[in-house]
Formats: sequence, structure tokens, C-alpha cells
Amino acid sequence: MKLAGKVAIITGGGKGIGRAIAILFAQEGASVVINGTTQEALEAVAAEIKHSGGQAIAVQADIADEANVTRLIETTLATFGRIDILVNNSGIAGPTAAVVNVKLEDWQRTFAVNLTGAFLCAKHALPTMIAQQSGCILNITSVGGLGGYALRSPYSASKWGMIGLTKTLALEVGRDNINVNAIAPGPVRGPRIAAVLEKRAAEMGLPYEQVEQEMVAGTALKRMVENEDIAAMALFLASDEGRNITGETLNISAGMRV
Repeated sequence: MKLAGKVAIITGGGKGIGRAIAILFAQEGASVVINGTTQEALEAVAAEIKHSGGQAIAVQADIADEANVTRLIETTLATFGRIDILVNNSGIAGPTAAVVNVKLEDWQRTFAVNLTGAFLCAKHALPTMIAQQSGCILNITSVGGLGGYALRSPYSASKWGMIGLTKTLALEVGRDNINVNAIAPGPVRGPRIAAVLEKRAAEMGLPYEQVEQEMVAGTALKRMVENEDIAAMALFLASDEGRNITGETLNISAGMRV
């Protein structure tokens, strides 16, 4: 029970990486607040956790909107009385297109969810963590934020921004015993990467199978990673085992280099 007595907010917790983190954190003793925009998915994860004897609530909120973020934080404090862990996992893929063809509104929405949302959640969760003189913030970025990513400029740039936010926050709140780290997944098996690859194949005029094979070939281990791999690293960083790690970006990518 590495997180016994802790309270964790996981944005984008209704599916994929967020769901895996929420379930693992609950198994390790944390009370979990599952955030996202699809109420049905959030309630399903919360019900699964409760069925297994854990504590969880679902809070539907668009983290790109500050009023929604304020409500998320207030609901968490009203229910559980504290915030120990914030996992900024919410994100969207954004458009697949060359820069010259990217619409401004698509660029802005990608940044609003991927980067501004993480900023707002940290901004409003930190006062409680500072008062407690303890806390952990985990930003789920991407290997796409470590180098150029052709045809995915809004996504790549927003994920680069998350790494800059991570390093800056770590410097600002380290004196308050708060750790801030980023996790950079590589290709994670599931419907999201499949949708990304389908769009990429269409944009490049290539068969889906070829684009998928090229992505996997770009990893040292020649395979995709699993949601549970990301959750395991999140648990390590959020537990006492990771107490002296801050300001870092940890790659879980099967050895993908960009």
C-alpha cells in the first residue's frame, strides 16, 4: 500500500493511461478523483475501483476552463480534505497536418487541453500542497515532446511545453517538499494510437500497416508499450520511493528516440 492515506487527482482518468493510473493508485491505497469530460466513462472507472474496495469519485470537468478546474479542486477538498498527488494526464492528439495546413483553432484547442489545462490544474492544486508542505505533480507528456514530430506540430509543441512547465515548477516548489516530474510515453498500444496512425497514414498516402510497422521499428525493443507500464512509473514517482526525484522527464517508450 504505497499510497495509503493519499488523495490523487487523475485528469483524463476515464480511459487509457489515466484509467490504468487511477486503478493502480487505488489498489495502492489512494483515494482517487477521476476527471474527464465523458461522465459515463468516469463513472465506470469509479465503480470498478469501489467494487474492489477502493475509494473514488468521478468529476466531469473540462480542464481547459479555469472555472471547471476550480470546481474540480473544490470538490476534491470537500470530499477528501486534501490533495497529495496531481496527475496531469488529459490530452488530445490534435490535427495531423503540415504546419501550413493547421487551423488556428485546432492549434489553440490542442494547447488549451494539453498545456494550459496542466498549468491550471497545478496552479489551483498547489496552494493546498504548499500548505501541507508535501505533494507530487506528474505531467504526462510524450516522446513527441522531446524532438520534432512531422505532421503533429500542435501536439509536439504542447508536449514540449509540458516539459518546460515541469522543470520550472520543480524549481519553484521544491522548497515546499513538492516533487514535479514528467513521464514521456512512446507509442502506447490501444485505440488512441490506432486513430493517430490512421490519420497519419491517410495524410502520407501510405498503408496503415506500413506506418504502424515504421513506428514500432523506431523503438529499440520493437514493440509498443502498455498503459500499465506508464502507471507503474507514475506509482514509483508518486510513492516515497521517488521522493528525491524532481524536475525530470522519464521515458517509457520501449527505447524510442526522436
